[in-house]
Amino acid sequence: MSMAERRRITIIGAGPAGALMAIYLARGGYDVTVYERLPDPRIHGFTGGRSINLALSARGIAALAEVGLTQRVLENVIPMPGRMIHSPTGHLTFQPYSANPNDRINSVSRAGLSLILLEAAASHPNVKLLFDHRCVAIDFKKSSAAFARSASKDQATVDVDTVIGADGAFSAVRLQMMLNMDRLEYNQSYLEHGYKELTIPPAAQCGVDPGRFGGFAMNPNALHIWPRGGYMMIALPNQDRSFTCTCFWPFAGPTGFESLKTDADIPRFFEAHFPDAVPLMPTLVHDFKHNPTGSLVTVHCWPWHLSDKALLVGDAAHAIVPFYGQGMNCAFEDCSVLNQCISQHAPDWGSVFKEFAAQRKPNTDAIAEMALHNFIEMRDHTASRVFRMKKKFGQAMHRLFPQWFMPLYNMISFSTIPYAQAQRRAATQSRTLKFVGWFLLAAFAIVIGLVLTLP
Repeated sequence: MSMAERRRITIIGAGPAGALMAIYLARGGYDVTVYERLPDPRIHGFTGGRSINLALSARGIAALAEVGLTQRVLENVIPMPGRMIHSPTGHLTFQPYSANPNDRINSVSRAGLSLILLEAAASHPNVKLLFDHRCVAIDFKKSSAAFARSASKDQATVDVDTVIGADGAFSAVRLQMMLNMDRLEYNQSYLEHGYKELTIPPAAQCGVDPGRFGGFAMNPNALHIWPRGGYMMIALPNQDRSFTCTCFWPFAGPTGFESLKTDADIPRFFEAHFPDAVPLMPTLVHDFKHNPTGSLVTVHCWPWHLSDKALLVGDAAHAIVPFYGQGMNCAFEDCSVLNQCISQHAPDWGSVFKEFAAQRKPNTDAIAEMALHNFIEMRDHTASRVFRMKKKFGQAMHRLFPQWFMPLYNMISFSTIPYAQAQRRAATQSRTLKFVGWFLLAAFAIVIGLVLTLP
């Protein structure tokens, strides 16, 4: 790479997407500086109000493979080949995600994954990581950015050529672009539901036989769901043999967070709605009272880039709700596609950004819509016998006709088929199956009619 092609790439945000993008760029020979508003988790530990664990699937794994980190990350995951549905009476039903037993999503620690990515980024001599640097202003005309430091209470202004905003749903880079651009469309929409995280500790701490599930209080190889129609609780396993439970409830109403006003309300509500979980949650009241209640937001904006100066990736461009487990996987796929666009178009960074946005926008819009739909499926339908029959039928069709039929969940979680293409293909498959169903029903009716008219 010539000096004329060499640019100062500035990444705002050192979360999983920002760190992964830094690795891609460093491997491509670029000088990269990553700024993060939080303290260095390698020194101070992981902080932040977001989910403790994440679901890693095919798209995220494919991106990690491109930078040589697959094995290192997969050594620290817990595979989940299906859902474990908890009925109101405590009855358990396991629902495999796929007809292929090798298909699974993987529970991974957000903190552990972030540390692996940061260490990998820091190992490159042309990557510089700066923590406790909050972006407060970007002057795109002067190619400069200002950062505030809480530790020293000072402010620094630095030169930047190209800025990549990987700083989350409430992106400072996006705000600076909005202040410097005409007609940047932006929309954020919140669900009437929020989330709160609780804990199921290892088996020995909640009176469960530690030998039954290898020290876990429940089967660790499943995503546990308590679907209750309109609201739900889920649980993902952690490496320390605990589970992180997440309540997705309305903020208001009789089954909402606001309805639990006293200490006595908390166990009473859980006994009524999640009775089999209560004996496994010795710190339920404390956790519920002291853990924050978070909001669930979907972000749409356009355009994602400002000429060749700045680009948004991940949640900064397209935050989605977590109900397909695709937020991180989608952001990692962003990094992979952006790397491809850089390989094809750099040093024409305007073309890089334009091509990237054109490729990704239809797909991120599609997964945002599907994630909202999957919330309804998880909370309202997974306990239904009809739903289970449809899932089994879809898996049987996939086994019989793998080239022709693939369930939507398989396309999203176990392939790298573009999200929008998967959505269209699923709609076509659904129409075809309905047609086949009506045809078979009509044929059956004709046969019955003929039989009845026989002498």
